[in-house]
Amino acid sequence: MRAAQPDKPVAPLRTSLIRAALALAVIVCGLSLRWYGFPFGLPAFVVKYGGSLLWATMVFLLAGVLLPQLSRSQLTAIAAIIAVVVEFSRLIHTPWLDAFRLTTAGALLLGRIFSLWNLVAYAMGIAFGVLADRVTTVHGLVGWAKAP
Repeated sequence: MRAAQPDKPVAPLRTSLIRAALALAVIVCGLSLRWYGFPFGLPAFVVKYGGSLLWATMVFLLAGVLLPQLSRSQLTAIAAIIAVVVEFSRLIHTPWLDAFRLTTAGALLLGRIFSLWNLVAYAMGIAFGVLADRVTTVHGLVGWAKAP
């Protein structure tokens, strides 16, 4: 028989720490995918859209770190708005913005080329973030995997 699950979610500070740890792991995965995906022979589709998916997961988790009092639905809306704004900002071209996009930080944070397919990847990434957040913050990082 399994032990009863806790009724209350983890405390806000612990929730933020868990989300920060998850965000760091997602950032490492995303950078690894972008930097080593092609050398390991991964298809361009996986590298491009996998990176976009992980970027949106990171945005969701970091929103949760900064705003732990908000519900997952509110964090989802914030992450979706950020993703849409960032994607559509790629249609705006000014010398300083284009120069920033040519840097590594600019390419990773804002991207370079507009694509509606990125919005699909972002939606999947945010959904993945919600799932990861639910599993880890409701029961704790280790609590959900404990044996009965």
